[in-house]
Order: sequence, then C-alpha cells, then structure tokens
Amino acid sequence: MAVMVDPPQRDSADERSAQAATAELRTITTIAPAVVPPAAPAQAPGSPPSPKLAEPPIPGGHVEALMGRLIRVLAHSRLARPLPAVTLSALGLAGVAFVGLCATAPRPSVATPPVLLPLTSLARDLGAPHLPDILANLIMYASIGLSCLGLAMMLWANSRGWSPNPRRVFWTAAGAVAVLVNITPVGSSDAASYATYGRIAALGYNPYTFLPADLPGGKNNPYTMLVSPQWQHTPSVYGPVAAWTHLLAAQIGGAKPWATIWVLMIMIGAAFLLTGYVLLRTAADPVRAVLLWVANPLLITELVIGGHMDAFVALFAIAAIVVSRRCTTVWHDVLVGLLVGAALGIKVSAGFVALGIAIPLMHDRAWARLVRIATVAAATTLGLYYFSYGFIALKPVANASTMVISPTVWRVVEAIFGAGHPVTTVIGFTWPPLMLLLAWYLYNRLSPDVPTVVAATCALTFAWLLVAPWSLPWYASVAWVALALLPRNTLTRWLTLATATLSLLHFNGGHPTNVPVGPMP
Repeated sequence: MAVMVDPPQRDSADERSAQAATAELRTITTIAPAVVPPAAPAQAPGSPPSPKLAEPPIPGGHVEALMGRLIRVLAHSRLARPLPAVTLSALGLAGVAFVGLCATAPRPSVATPPVLLPLTSLARDLGAPHLPDILANLIMYASIGLSCLGLAMMLWANSRGWSPNPRRVFWTAAGAVAVLVNITPVGSSDAASYATYGRIAALGYNPYTFLPADLPGGKNNPYTMLVSPQWQHTPSVYGPVAAWTHLLAAQIGGAKPWATIWVLMIMIGAAFLLTGYVLLRTAADPVRAVLLWVANPLLITELVIGGHMDAFVALFAIAAIVVSRRCTTVWHDVLVGLLVGAALGIKVSAGFVALGIAIPLMHDRAWARLVRIATVAAATTLGLYYFSYGFIALKPVANASTMVISPTVWRVVEAIFGAGHPVTTVIGFTWPPLMLLLAWYLYNRLSPDVPTVVAATCALTFAWLLVAPWSLPWYASVAWVALALLPRNTLTRWLTLATATLSLLHFNGGHPTNVPVGPMP
C-alpha cells in the first residue's frame, strides 16, 4: 500500500536560493490548475520538457471523484466570475458585520458579547435595531454560507484565468479590516476573556491562577460580566506571549473593557494583515496566497471579526516556515527556533508547526540544523514560561486538554460510555495517533514536488482540526496559512468545507442572555 512507503522526495532541507526556488515554483503553479488539469501543450521539436507537478502517491477515491464532478459544474457557472464571486464574499462579510453593528446594549445580539466598540456605538446612536435571536441566527447562517461560496468562486475564477493585482487585493482587504476592527466582536466571547486576563495581570495578579470571577465586584465587575459564564471560573489557557499581549491592551484600556477589547481587535487585525503581507512577498503564487488569506471571508470572520489570538500564531508560523525554507545558516536556524518558541508562547498547539519544520530535517538527516532549531525553540519556550509566570501556566492547558466539544466523534464516545475519568483517559491516548495517521494520509494527498515543511505543517494542523476532541473554526488558521504557500490542490476544498461547517456550528457570542446556536460545549 502507498501509505507504507516513503513518499517521493520533496524539497531538501538545504534549499535552493530564494530566487531560483521562487522562479521554479512560479513556473510550476502556472501549470497546476485547481480543478481540471488541461492537456499538456504541444512542444516544439528539441525544446526542453515543461515542468509539472507529480501525481500524489495516494489518489482520490469515489468521494473525491464525486466532489470533482460537482466542482466542475460550479466552476463553469456564471457565479465563478470575478464580479459575482467578490460580491458574494462582500455580502457574507457585510452580514456578519451587520450583526456586530446591531449588538446594542444592554441586550446583545445572539452572536455577540454585550460590548460597544466605536462603530457599534455609532450605529446604536443612529438607531440600529436590536436583532431578535431568530433573525440574528438566520443572518449568521446566510452570511457564513455566502462567505464559503464566495471564497470558492474566487478560487475557481482564479483557476480560469482571473488574476487580480495581489497588492491591490491586499490593500483593499487592509481597508476592510481597518473598518471591521471597530465593530463589536461577532461569534465568540474570547476577546472578552482576553481582556479580562489582561485586566487581571494589570492589577498584579497571576492570570493562570486568578479567576475572572474573583475580580473586585465578582460578577458585577465590568470585565467579568462580559466573560461567558462557563469561562468565568477558568484561568488563562494561553501562553505568556499571549498574556503580555492581553496585559498591554488592558494597560491601555484601563477600567474600560470596551477600550481593552478595541485595542486587542486592532492588534489582531494588524497581525492578520502582517501575515498576509509575508505571504504576498514570499508565496510563489501571490494571487492565490492573498485570495486564500487576506481576501478569505471565512478567515476574516473568524480571526478578525471574531477577534482571536490564532492570528498571531499564524504570523509566527509563516515567518518560521519561510525562514527555515530559504536560509540554512546558523543564525537563521536560531531565528527559526526563536519564532517557534514565540509561537508556543501564544498557544501550545503551535507545536505542530515545530513538528512540520522538523520533518524535512529528519528526512534529509540534517541533524545539526535539527538540533540547533530544537534547542533554541525549547530554550525559548521554557524561558518564556519560567521567567514570566512560572510553569504553573501549563496547568490550565493540561486541564483543558481533557475537554470534549460537539460535534466530534469523541462526544459520541462519551455519550455511549459516559464522561468519566477512564473514558477521558482513553480518548487522550487515542486521538493523537489517529491524528498522525490522518496527517500522513493528507500529506500523501499532496504532490511530492511541493515543499515538505509546508506540506507537513498543513497536513498536521488540518488533521488536528478534524480529530482533536476540542476543535473550533479559528483553529484552522495555521492550516490556511500553510495552504496559501502550496500550489492548487484538492485539500483546499476540504479545508474550506471543514472551516465553514465549524463556523456554522459555533458562532455564539458567549453571553448568558444568548441562545446557544448549534452544538455547544
């Protein structure tokens, strides 16, 4: 079986020069369409053969063939044109933004926390209505669906020859982000939790031991009352780099929670755009890269409008991947280790990025580089934790690792066997190897000609999104940023569907007055 054999050689850990690699990849991507590969053009006698991507070791099955036929129909429809595609994407974002603008205190919309950011406050003063729960839900469902369809149509239009100026796309998206960060977060109360952890740190307490409910005034504290009830008795599960980000925002916001959340939204929006700029400057196909990241309405909804720290993880991840591929000197290896350590200082899930970088080094037996990067990354991570809040910061992460969310197969296991300690232990030992097996399968679904570090990171983070007991749509950020560096491939459609499905199931603002939408934890 193909899965029992090493995949064909991908790029070496000792990369070609950046210029040569970029030129080669640009040539490759021009002949790797997203949906149906055309027949190879006729070549003049004596001319060198045109380069092409090799077939992946594991071909698609019946489901893939059925999906391919459906996509061929949609990709040749009138919607797969630039104007309809961009219009659908814009409508999707506008719908989500409208829900945020109608988050009028003291009764938040069903998908928003009860906090007024500048544009939401202005909309309230201008008479923006409070959305009934059913209407807010319908708008969110429709908006997420339009965003998913708009993204697919933009990619199909690109595969049929539409090639917008990537810099113009980037700056257009930057303008949209600059507006959206002024609107109340939609879909999650995580930004309120970030702000509260920052407030705890600003008051001199340890956010890894001090609970949001313990702030002066308890549930009546202006920060605590914004946090979802299920998280009011949970300490921070984010790393020290994230804690310092929260602290900086809280020091600026002071006793005003809305100001702290606003600063966090601006910082997250800036990280999202900076990631897109790195992709713009380094991707072999910058048009595809900007369409998959800064112009991706699903990601804008989850990372920017939702206000999630995963935008920072993606930023450090893309920086580490680019440096590890393009440079091989000792100092560049040190930089890669520092970037990986900083990413782990935000969320421990960044460990998949570290593994993705290590795989090609182990494959090429570049042991010296592997040791250098691993040593620096480990020292950086341990130093960040030890010299900030201590290793006690890892305890909330360990506790959170036992949690299970719907809809996952692990919730079905709990329903059958119960949600006690033995079942939790079995789940904890079972899902990591299953994730690695799925990652291996996804890795082999990609062409062996694509960079190993990018393919491995994409496969690992995508598999984690699908198999982990606790999975939310914004967890897909690193998978998306890695995918943006790859040529067109069939994983794009599946990552789009996975992100959209999770988005449809998890867009509750987290406030006690909100009605849960879809399966909630």
